[in-house]
Parts: sequence; C-alpha cells; structure tokens
Amino acid sequence: MSSELLTELGRIPEVEKRVIDLSNLKEKMLVTGLSAGFGRKKVLDDLSISFKENTVTAIIGPSGCGKSTFIRCLNRMHEVTPDAWADGHIILDGEDILAPSMDPVVVRRRIGMVFQKPNPFPTMSIYDNVAAGLRLNGVHDRKVIAEKVEENLKKSFLWDEIGDRIKESGASISGGQQQRLCIARTLAVEPEVILMDEPCSALDPIATAKIEELITKLKATYTVIVVTHNMQQAARISDLTGFLYLGRLIEYGPTPEIFQNPHNELTERYISGKFG
Repeated sequence: MSSELLTELGRIPEVEKRVIDLSNLKEKMLVTGLSAGFGRKKVLDDLSISFKENTVTAIIGPSGCGKSTFIRCLNRMHEVTPDAWADGHIILDGEDILAPSMDPVVVRRRIGMVFQKPNPFPTMSIYDNVAAGLRLNGVHDRKVIAEKVEENLKKSFLWDEIGDRIKESGASISGGQQQRLCIARTLAVEPEVILMDEPCSALDPIATAKIEELITKLKATYTVIVVTHNMQQAARISDLTGFLYLGRLIEYGPTPEIFQNPHNELTERYISGKFG
C-alpha cells in the first residue's frame, strides 16, 4: 500500500520529520469553483483548494489531468493561450485575481512562475537576466539593480558558482544553473507566491537536488506551489499535497497523510503506481 511504497523508496522518515503545524498559518490563496479549458474542452472542473502562507504545496497527478492548466490559471498565464477560458474565483489576500478589474501584469508580478524548461533570455547576460524584471518595473538605479542581482543570485545558490561570470550569456551555464537563474529572475521582482511547473523534469539528479534544496529554503519567505509528476519529489519537498485526476481535485491534505494514509482509493492507487 502507500506506506509500503514509501518504505521501499526510503521516503517515510523524510515525510515525517517535515510535519508542521498548519493551523496557525495564514491562508494566502483561496481557489473556489474554478473551471477552465480551451474552447469547448473543459480541463478543470469545479476545483476548490486553499494555499497556506510559507508552505510548499505539491500538485500531483497523471499526465493530462490538468496540473499545468491549473497552475497557469493561478497567475492568469492560462488566458494568453487562444480560446482559453476560466471561471470561478482565485482569491489572493482577499482580492479576486480573476476579476475583470484586475490587471494581469500586476497579478504576475505578485505571483511569479518558473517553467518546466529553463528559459533564460539567451541574448542577455546572467546579470541582465536577473535585472530584466527590475528594469521593466521601473528600477533604473544601477546601484540598486546591482545589489538586487547579487542578492537574488545568492538566494538561488548561484553566486558562489557563477558570481565571477555574470557578464556571460545566461545560456552559457549548465541546465541546472539556468533553472536557478530563472528562479533568481523571478525572485528579483519580489513576488508573494512562486509557481513552479515541473521545475526539475529536464534536469539531472544533482541539479534536481539543488533545486529541491532551494525550494525548501524559499518557503521561509514565499508561498510555493509546485506541479510535479515525481511523487518522491513531492514527498521530499512539500508540506501539503493535492492529487488531481481528470480535472478534479480528488484529495488534498498534509503530505504525510496523503502519502501514508490516503482517504481516497484513487489517490492510493496512483501513489502505489497502479496507474498513471
């Protein structure tokens, strides 16, 4: 069963030692009745979930279940796709970000996103990659920009590795370093929530371990939501886990509970590897 699977993988101790008291944590985002899709195709169906401040939440589920569509709805990236639509409410600190009056640019500044494949701007230097968002937001003081670039490269565990190469192209560093550069670029504009869509799927195990360590550090300052197909990764890094299937949220709760004692048979079957 689920606990047996995790025992085989050596993950239960890692899950257990990360148990935190969620009762005193503030609710950062609340999603209610969210449905979304493309044209006549519905991908998400009446999905409701809340995200606690200063936690890592993992969203798991088989391919095609709506994970990426869901996370893209959370900062209104979904709507940039032709024929995309979304209904429902996504409340960030009391404000509905799906309201027509909300500026999507402001939403994306508050809710940053890191994509599946590292996407540094290849024609820009490492320095300018991190500075890009600052300049777009009206910061032009060179001293301030330099301080922010260094600060966020340090937050992303990159400064010691490439701090002497910041004038080189952002495409000149390794894939894992590029992904951390993209995280540094996201952090530079000081978001409140960080979304990550399969951030390690294109990386080797060593680079993945560094990204996972970074994710667990980031929750001290940010609310982090990670889509992953890797259940071991979800068990390692997350405080809460939500299981999506066919566009519906099947089960959601503290990660130890989801992995060791799931309440829904579908969740147990998926975690046990019986489908997916």
